[in-house]
Amino acid sequence: MPRSVSQTEQYEKCGWRFWLQRIERVTPLPAAWSHHGTAFHSAAEAVERSNRKMGVEEAVQLFSDEYSVLVNRALDREPDTNRWLSASGSGGDDIERRYVLGQEQTARYVEWAQEHQPAIWQAGEDKPALELYFKVELGGVKVRGYIDQLVTEADDSVRVRDLKTGTTKSKFQLETYAVAVRLAFGVEVYRGDWYLAKNGGLSRAVDLREVTAEQVGERYAAMDAGVRAGRFEPKPGFACRFCDMQHACSFSSQRS
Repeated sequence: MPRSVSQTEQYEKCGWRFWLQRIERVTPLPAAWSHHGTAFHSAAEAVERSNRKMGVEEAVQLFSDEYSVLVNRALDREPDTNRWLSASGSGGDDIERRYVLGQEQTARYVEWAQEHQPAIWQAGEDKPALELYFKVELGGVKVRGYIDQLVTEADDSVRVRDLKTGTTKSKFQLETYAVAVRLAFGVEVYRGDWYLAKNGGLSRAVDLREVTAEQVGERYAAMDAGVRAGRFEPKPGFACRFCDMQHACSFSSQRS
């Protein structure tokens, strides 16, 4: 099966979590942060697809509606919010907090995009590079994913951009996107960055000029080989607190 950035990083951080979630198909614990991120991405994409004609009120309503649908669907599956993962406070408190936070972040994104007017690259006629799908081979492994945005630079290269509602940033993700864009679309990538919803602006640019398909492919090849060989090493520790497999894991540091 095709691999992805999230699969590879999950396997590297804890092979047992990978096993439980992707092989055993254990139902994950819900977390409001997941629905927050999904709804924010949907709103930001809609803003861009409207050529930024969508205003703050409409975008915030779109976020609110999608967040509510996702959360209510998850509550149907797990109504006990004490079982929901949360970085701080109870699961119920986090659901409410992120509803307001996501609205604020969506409003700031609209204002930022209208002020800075980043030039979204066109992957084809009437095909702006938003949630752009790719599938390439790296290290002998099929790799696929979706790139939040590609932005045209002054030198006709493109910049890969990932939108983040949380604090975790993955340089490997930007590296994968850079080599994938070169292979799949034949355009050069020199830099990447993150739009940080918490700050309402961009991160510092990451230099991607020296990143090669061979370098990135090594990690995919190692991950794929480990999975095929049945190596799923548990790595209990601080990250167990935020792991959606902790309820099914005999190694989790969250279990007494």
